[in-house]
Amino acid sequence: MSGVRAVVIGVGNEFRSDDGVGPAVATAVEELELPGVSVTLCDGEPAGLLDVWADVELAIVVDAVLCEPSTPGRIWRTTIDALRGVTSAASSHALGVPDALPLGRALGRVPGELVVIAVEAASLELGVGMSEPVAAAVSRVVEAVLTELARLGITTGGVGGHL
Repeated sequence: MSGVRAVVIGVGNEFRSDDGVGPAVATAVEELELPGVSVTLCDGEPAGLLDVWADVELAIVVDAVLCEPSTPGRIWRTTIDALRGVTSAASSHALGVPDALPLGRALGRVPGELVVIAVEAASLELGVGMSEPVAAAVSRVVEAVLTELARLGITTGGVGGHL
């Protein structure tokens, strides 16, 4: 991954309703062909995350979460440290980002910084297609990802460009 400074990881499964938000955002970011940015899809299992985020300056994980109470389409930005001990939100993955970080630390395979952008889901049940509020949030999540990348000087307009 020479020359890669950041990775955007779309976690999810497009065949589980709103869980498709991570892959949808990853696809949109990949189409921008940003220099120094790798974009990948992941099912959320720790081993897959370790492989893609090791040794980059910034890893941005985008995933859907179920919350109680839920406001589908609401976007949350957090860091992995802020997620420790959170039990009121759940993704469709048995293990995920909070489980991967301690393993990554033990193996020396962690990013310099890890940001999680979570989108509240209406449903993670089997089915193709996101709910209207989650689908509408995709463009806002892409903008949130671009804001994170801009902190590294990576923009869609080249050096000094605007988002």
